[in-house]
Amino acid sequence: MVIASPGEVAFFIFNFPIYWYGIILAFAVFVGVACAEILARKFSVLPHNFFIDNSPLVIICGIVGARIYYCFVNFNYYIKHPFEIIDIRQGGLSVHGMIFAGVIAVYFLAKKYRVSILAILDVLVCPVILAQAIGRWGNFFNSEAFGYPTNADWGVYIPVSHRPLAYINYDLFHPAFIYESFLDFAAFFILFFIFRKMPEGVTFFSYLILYSIIRIIVENFRIDSVLNIASIPVAQWVSCFFILVSVCGLIALACSKNS
Repeated sequence: MVIASPGEVAFFIFNFPIYWYGIILAFAVFVGVACAEILARKFSVLPHNFFIDNSPLVIICGIVGARIYYCFVNFNYYIKHPFEIIDIRQGGLSVHGMIFAGVIAVYFLAKKYRVSILAILDVLVCPVILAQAIGRWGNFFNSEAFGYPTNADWGVYIPVSHRPLAYINYDLFHPAFIYESFLDFAAFFILFFIFRKMPEGVTFFSYLILYSIIRIIVENFRIDSVLNIASIPVAQWVSCFFILVSVCGLIALACSKNS
C-alpha cells in the first residue's frame, strides 16, 4: 500500500495556515512533559511538578538549539535567506541540536535545585525519545526526511515539488521518518526498563547510545543530508561522538561505583 501525505496545512485561522507539523510537534511535547512528570513522581526524588514548572525553559532551549543546529548545517541556504531562520512552521529542527541545548538547560536546573544533573536526565530521556517517535510523523506531512527511491509496497509518495532533482522522476521513496519513529518507540520501552533497574546515569548514556545507533541506521536510507564530512553525513559523525562520550560515561560510572 502506497503511503501518501494529505498535505502540510491542517486548517486556516483567519487565512493564517496551521501546519500539521506544528500540531504534531505540540502533541509530542505535551506527551513528553506529561510522561516526564509521571515518571518523576513515581520513580525519583525530584520536587513535585518539577517538569511541569520547568518545561517552558527546557522546551524553548531545545527548540532554539534544534533550530540553530539545523540552520548551521544548512548554512549555505540560510545565509541567503536569513529571514527564514525563525520560521519553523514547515520543519527544520535537528534532534542533535535539541540534545546539546537540552543538556545545557538541565545543567542550570540541576544547579538551581541542587540535584544531580544525571537524576534529571535519566527521567527526561524516556519522554524525550517518546516525543521524538511522535514528532517524526511531522516529517510525513511535510514530505521531508525521506529515503532513497523504492518499489516496496510501503513506499511513501513524495510530491514533485519536494523531490531532489536527482530523483525527480521517481514517485515512491523509503519512509525513513517512519523507520525512525518505530525504532524510537522500541527504544522507549528499552530505556524505561533500564530506568527502573539501573543506577543513576545509565539511562541517560543508554539513550545517547540507542538513539545514535538508530540515527546511524536511518541515515543510510536518507538522501537529504546537506553536510557531509569525508562523504559521511554529519549526523552520523555526531552520533559516533555521542556513542564515544556515552561509553566513557558508563565506564566512569562503573569506576566510581567500584571505588
